[in-house]
Amino acid sequence: MTDTASTTPTRFADLQDRKIAYRRFGSGTPIVLNVRFRGTMDSWDPLFLDELSKNFEVIVYDYSGLGASTGNPSYDRASLVKDAKDLIDYLGFETVVIGGWSLGGVVAQKFTATHPDLVSHTVLIGTAPPGTPEKSGERLFMETAMHPNNGLDDQIILFFEPTSERSRDAAKRSLDRIDSRKVDRSPQIAESVFLKLLSEAKDRTTIYPDPDGADGKSLASGLRPILVVSGDHDIACPIENWLSLTTKWRSLHLLSIPQAGHGPHHQEPMFCAETVASFVRSHQAR
Repeated sequence: MTDTASTTPTRFADLQDRKIAYRRFGSGTPIVLNVRFRGTMDSWDPLFLDELSKNFEVIVYDYSGLGASTGNPSYDRASLVKDAKDLIDYLGFETVVIGGWSLGGVVAQKFTATHPDLVSHTVLIGTAPPGTPEKSGERLFMETAMHPNNGLDDQIILFFEPTSERSRDAAKRSLDRIDSRKVDRSPQIAESVFLKLLSEAKDRTTIYPDPDGADGKSLASGLRPILVVSGDHDIACPIENWLSLTTKWRSLHLLSIPQAGHGPHHQEPMFCAETVASFVRSHQAR
């Protein structure tokens, strides 16, 4: 029986100082996905992952000390990049498609700039580019994200487009799919841990894109093809911050999903997965 996102077992990479919980399924080029802020492996829409698995070997994982992983939790960019690097080395991959959603997209950018020889393509979903943003996210996002639990109404605000009936319906279907995994789920991140990490992140501004845009200089070179998937109304990471870069980054491809928010791949999972596959097939690293 073929594993799916909802059935594939959780495995552990024993890295001596910690254990990284991960899941892998599908076949083809490996795609390693870095999850959003306050997310775990079970924050991904299974349909999106299952569609990716038709063309890729999909790897999702929990950051150190979060979800089912052990170790010291941190949202420091360097620590998160180390998690991805250590897992990739453990699995023996020579090159991967590196991807990420929101905070995970920042990790994927930093990983690409830090370990370019390990990356064939970079896929960024609902995230921000390096440097000072031209347009800030909306206050409503962080106010909602701070709630102890984020039910359907919060999910619609955080990741979809509340003014669109189509988007609201997609949110319900996505949440139902996420809830379909009944056993072997990653533990939710405790509110106390989340608040501690948030406080540390604000103190050091480490989870946000590089303020001086240092990573952007590497990413702009065009050595690695880059795909950005964004909702047209992302209240956390506005798409407007990517528009000016389309003429500056030599290999940047920007896809806008209409009537969508911070989780466009959960609203249009099949379309987004097919676009990722087409992008990887059609664009080779220089």
